Amino acid sequence: MKRILSLLFCFTGWFALTIQYYLMLETSKLPFGETTIRFFSYFTILTNLLAALYFTYQSLRSNLSKPENSGILSALTVYILIVGLIYQILLRQTWNPTGMQRVADELLHSIIPILVLIYWYLYENKKALTYRMIPKWAVYPVIYFVYILVRGAFSGFYPYPFIDVTQLGLMKVVMNAFWIVLLFAGLSALLIRIGTLLKSDEF
Repeated sequence: MKRILSLLFCFTGWFALTIQYYLMLETSKLPFGETTIRFFSYFTILTNLLAALYFTYQSLRSNLSKPENSGILSALTVYILIVGLIYQILLRQTWNPTGMQRVADELLHSIIPILVLIYWYLYENKKALTYRMIPKWAVYPVIYFVYILVRGAFSGFYPYPFIDVTQLGLMKVVMNAFWIVLLFAGLSALLIRIGTLLKSDEF
């Protein structure tokens, strides 16, 4: 069952990413290289890419019954839940996609976060989770934020309105990032707490 779900989630992830990339290339008036860079500048895209790679790896593992102690799945779950929550709270009302764009949008921001959470509930080695893992999990979003600020300073492109320095100013963006950090820390701690309360019998 674990391998079947891994394959299903893997194909779902790659399908959603492929559709979104194709649509972005179709609608963009920018050069191919700049469009591609911007595509991979979205936290949504990068995180869904990590999820697709993770499930690809899981589907190819020879011994799926061996417990994993790294907390990688929990970190991925926190990242993808942040993608879903921020979209539902801050971004959903800002546009109304239709057609295949609606399909890609719902897959990347709603369906895949739910699938990852289900997979975490079923297969994460919850007994191995500790609060000491949270600083390690924070490395990826911190690097992403720094990258966006640096590249945005040169290109003028910021993928999300709440981190657009040209519109909000640096201090407002830093404050918005602070609230996202609190969300990240709280969600991480909540996931670990829930994990300690759940009995992990299957890996």
